[in-house]
Amino acid sequence: MFNLDSLVRPNLRDMKPYSSARDEFQGEAQVMLDANENSLGSAGPDQFNRYPDPLQRAVKQELAQLKAVRPEQIFLGNGSDEAIDLLVRLTCVPGHDSLLILPPTYGMYEVAANLNDVRVERLQLTPDFQLSPEIVAGVLASDAKIVWLCSPNNPTGNLLHAEYMEEILRGFRGLVVVDEAYADFAAAPSWTTRLAEFPNLVVLQTFSKAWGLAGLRLGMAFASPEIIGYLNKIKPPYNVSEATQRFALQALRDADRFEALRQQLLVGRDWLAERLPALPIVAEVFPSDANFLLVRFHPDATAVYDFLVARGIIVRNRTTQPGCVGTLRLTVGTPAENELLLQALRELAG
Repeated sequence: MFNLDSLVRPNLRDMKPYSSARDEFQGEAQVMLDANENSLGSAGPDQFNRYPDPLQRAVKQELAQLKAVRPEQIFLGNGSDEAIDLLVRLTCVPGHDSLLILPPTYGMYEVAANLNDVRVERLQLTPDFQLSPEIVAGVLASDAKIVWLCSPNNPTGNLLHAEYMEEILRGFRGLVVVDEAYADFAAAPSWTTRLAEFPNLVVLQTFSKAWGLAGLRLGMAFASPEIIGYLNKIKPPYNVSEATQRFALQALRDADRFEALRQQLLVGRDWLAERLPALPIVAEVFPSDANFLLVRFHPDATAVYDFLVARGIIVRNRTTQPGCVGTLRLTVGTPAENELLLQALRELAG
């Protein structure tokens, strides 16, 4: 049986959070002299002399409608990486607790563990980068405080099997964090639709990929109001800037542009996936539900990587990752960039 209070670090359960000036007063007033801001204005062309809303209420209101959740089920952070770090700090006692990852997977889970002196348990995915009954059994036997399920997975691009994820959600005693950074490129429904079923479920999403707002650094976590309440309690008071909140609101109100970008990237992904297998240096193009393709090259992926770099084309060398020997991760670019990539690979292949 999942019990959030028993999972949270004892010293955080009754911790009194920092109370900022904008927590104590919300709204408009004629004279604002409570937060030691610069009342004269800002250097530069725009006005940012006032602190932002610490709980990003306007953005959450719009986002809640889009995602069909309640505002109190949303945490916003400085990229998804902030939520990753806070979830570790919320639950894992340094030097004592562990978290569980399923490599190959996103590297920040392990970085957050190391930063917080938390032990890392590993259960490697199958050769086709999937869950299996044996892996599920290993997860359920673990005493880790968190298991990270990246789906679509990074760097492999594939969705994890939903039925095995559901088994983990029903049986794991800690938090199950489903990282959906690339979910906008997948056909499957988001796990945000099942928050009511699983009190231990946390879903991570981001504005960095399909929304095209990587430079803003805005990540989302969706969970029960109780989990979100704890995250709000331990986060820095003003963790999302006023500029980021303004731009996010504009983006959320421009759904047509978002959809056009998403569709163009899906077309580009299919275009590359159809043409890459014809190259003699390509051994395998893995199925992708993301905005990138994991491709196995032979005889030497690093030589391919170096060749591309010399031509000013930068991809990601993943050959050192578990199960990923000989692979490069190719992000879907513009149509012109995709053409240049394919042209360079054809040149190398001779």
